[in-house]
Amino acid sequence: MEITMKEAASWLASQDDLLILCHRNPDGDTLGSGYGLWHILKAMGKRAAIRCSDPLPKKLQYLAEGYLEEDFEPRAVVSVDIADQQLMGEGLAPWRDRVDLAIDHHPSNTRFAARLLLEGESAATCELICLLADELGVSLTREMATCLYTGMATDTGCFKFNNTTPRTHRLAARLMETGIDYAWINRHHFDTKTRNQLALEQQVISNMEYHFDGAAALIILTENMYQIFGVTEAEMDGVAAIPRKVEGVEVGITIKERGPQEYKISLRSAERVNVSAVCATLGGGGHYFAAGCTLKGPLPEVKARILEAVGKALEEQA
Repeated sequence: MEITMKEAASWLASQDDLLILCHRNPDGDTLGSGYGLWHILKAMGKRAAIRCSDPLPKKLQYLAEGYLEEDFEPRAVVSVDIADQQLMGEGLAPWRDRVDLAIDHHPSNTRFAARLLLEGESAATCELICLLADELGVSLTREMATCLYTGMATDTGCFKFNNTTPRTHRLAARLMETGIDYAWINRHHFDTKTRNQLALEQQVISNMEYHFDGAAALIILTENMYQIFGVTEAEMDGVAAIPRKVEGVEVGITIKERGPQEYKISLRSAERVNVSAVCATLGGGGHYFAAGCTLKGPLPEVKARILEAVGKALEEQA
């Protein structure tokens, strides 16, 4: 059941002992939303906890500053930035069918929760958490704003992706006014990399493939590559933006090995191709300009499947 912002705020206000779920392989938006909402609930005098199947990436650990773990039996479950139960990971398996409220900005959300607060036009789920704070009558603190600004900045590529709206900028300005160190956040996420990350990026770029007369560019990251360069997958979270940066590329394709014959596919569109629709044909989804899916099988087969789907989409837009 889809509900309004006002209805979601009313429901949250009536609950206590809340468990907040973040998706596996967590990014800035799911963790920013999770910890931001936790601070809001604590300001309301409620008990709350956060769970994620995977550890916090090193680059996002600052979001957990001030977080205190409490021991209680959850009476309400909220998911943030999770479009599909499969994205919860094994660690959240006990809660997959017990989500009372899902807060999300992915149009491809599978409606798995009892209640859904969904705004597909929002640049990040953190935007919705900002608006929920207003509806709940909670004044934004620097701690809340640090979390929420992180999610908005990372999901918009530092406010330069197509999903950025005037409201995104207005909300970001409000968060900046709380006194957060936004310059550090942006430098930390967009302008700072380890030598190992840069070395792996260099190899990825040198092995980049071009298809469909240069309209698509494809990169591959394997678990062996992570081991050789001493880099984790989480540290290479922004690598999917690389193929789309090439002049003339309409669709950027990133294939990341996740396990034996399992690959995460990330697609990024420059202007014309709806990559969410492309991923939907392969069991995934996302946004018009950024989407993903998971494919299983030998790498050559996986690569052929995604190229076939992208090729059809490019042909339709020709």
